[in-house]
Amino acid sequence: MKYRTLGRTGILVSPYALGTMMFGAMGNPDHDDSIRIIHRALDAGINFVDTADVYSGGESEEIVGKALKGRRDDIVLASKMHYPMGNDPNRRGNSRRWIIAAVEHSLRRLQTDHLDLYQVHRPDPTVDVEETLSALSDLVRSGKVRAIGTSTFPASDIVEAQWVAERRGLERFRTEQPPYSIINRSIEREVLPVCERYGMGTLVWSPLGQGMLTGRVRKGRPTDTHRSGGRPQHFSDERKLDVVEQLVPLAEKTGLRMTHLAMAFAIAHPGVTSAIIGPRTMEQLDDLLAGADVTLDDEVLDRIDEIAPPGTDTGPNTVAYTPPAISDVSLRRRAAGERSAA
Repeated sequence: MKYRTLGRTGILVSPYALGTMMFGAMGNPDHDDSIRIIHRALDAGINFVDTADVYSGGESEEIVGKALKGRRDDIVLASKMHYPMGNDPNRRGNSRRWIIAAVEHSLRRLQTDHLDLYQVHRPDPTVDVEETLSALSDLVRSGKVRAIGTSTFPASDIVEAQWVAERRGLERFRTEQPPYSIINRSIEREVLPVCERYGMGTLVWSPLGQGMLTGRVRKGRPTDTHRSGGRPQHFSDERKLDVVEQLVPLAEKTGLRMTHLAMAFAIAHPGVTSAIIGPRTMEQLDDLLAGADVTLDDEVLDRIDEIAPPGTDTGPNTVAYTPPAISDVSLRRRAAGERSAA
């Protein structure tokens, strides 16, 4: 593989990153099989592994830790924190209290003394970003973390964090991990340009559109919900299905599998460093690896732009971050008394 620099960190990473969300109870519960899949990816040249504490309640990190024994120094290892890890209300979020505890738990499960990249899994409006950056800066200075990043942050939050880091002399976020695929292109409008402006690397997730771009999801055909992650409502979105029906003949015309077309699109953008693949089986991994060297010419990319316009999402991305200003009704409406007085 031709390696790319992760932003301005100087770290070289493969254009495919191995995502491990499907290892453990959430996907493949067989630890030995999951380890074989990880080893196959590493042997193929992937040197970037991304996990998170919340994946299968820490089980994914445990599997990754076992898989990397004897190979840890050759791998760029990334993990994340933010989501609840139990019922205790303080075992979640982006507070200093939880960050310092969470990284120790992750290091123990991963059987390592440091993370190459530690990411904030989602924004936390209840915590001042200065507190989050201060805690993460201490981890970098202690040697437990090499670089810090974000995941699925709005462009405005990314900019605010950069400014706070500069004003307070704190470590700044070096990477962002946003959703990106042919059917979810909204990050092209602001997030990717902002990341490029600040020299941040990007590792995009769900380049296969949550399974919509595998070629198995078609109009009028039953879907194997076990293989596709069990999201029948997601697969019934007519707008996304219309896009898929136009992409299938394009892939056939170019002699590509749908998965290869989708992955090649994701890593073609100059603002994208790596695209995260999340195989559950060896078969899925081998399919993705077979297309690792595929590149798309301008004619194909122009046709994709016609089918799915740049900077837009084809229907909602239901697993992306929705800010409180949208999700909280009380922030979008004046109190009844104020409305009647007006």
